[in-house]
Amino acid sequence: MRIGELAERAGTTTRTLRYYESRGLLPARRAVNGYRTYDESDLRLLQQIRTLQDFGFDLEETRPFVECLRAGHPAGDACPASLAVYRRKLGELDRLIEQLRAVRTEVGAQLARAELEVSADLPGGPEPRCELGG
Repeated sequence: MRIGELAERAGTTTRTLRYYESRGLLPARRAVNGYRTYDESDLRLLQQIRTLQDFGFDLEETRPFVECLRAGHPAGDACPASLAVYRRKLGELDRLIEQLRAVRTEVGAQLARAELEVSADLPGGPEPRCELGG
């Protein structure tokens, strides 16, 4: 298939495909007429890249998954290098979750303080507090 068809089937643009090619993630095969040609395995590579990017992986983090597929494995995460990227990404996510929990705790404390101050200034006493979920 040609680049336009691959882009359409993968839900991306030809510009993106050329960028992936320049980064060494998508093989550059040319027909006799000079047009880029692709096959179903290239579509699988693109689907792997897009899925990982949807999960928050940067383009370089997708490389071990692409290389695993290119090596003939049935899935991009069937290789040790891919598993290492998963582990690293989970560590990053765990750190971000902890940071968000700390920020949430601070925001909740600020809200509680602000509500007390506002209710102390109102005639008739304090208003009911808003409950934060979580």
